[in-house]
Amino acid sequence: MSSHAPRLRSLGLDPATGKEALAVTHPGGILEKLADVHALKAATVLATVVGAVLEVGKASDTELAAFVRPLHAALEECVGIMAADKE
Repeated sequence: MSSHAPRLRSLGLDPATGKEALAVTHPGGILEKLADVHALKAATVLATVVGAVLEVGKASDTELAAFVRPLHAALEECVGIMAADKE
C-alpha cells in the first residue's frame, strides 16, 4: 500500500442517504485528511467497544472472533496513516 498513489478511502456515512461516502484521496490533500480523521475516530470507537466487551469478560469465543476483521482493518488503516505521515 503506497501512500504516493491515489486511493479510495471512506469519509464516513452520508447523513442524507446513510450510504458510505468514498473519495479518491491524494497524499496531503484535504480529502485524505478527512479520511484520516474518520479512520481514527472509527478506530477509537472500535477500541472502546472491544475494551468494554473484554472488561465484562462474558463474550464467547465466537463473539470475540467477530471483532478480528474490523480490528485488523482499523489497525491496517492506522498504520497506513502513520506511514504516510513519516514520508
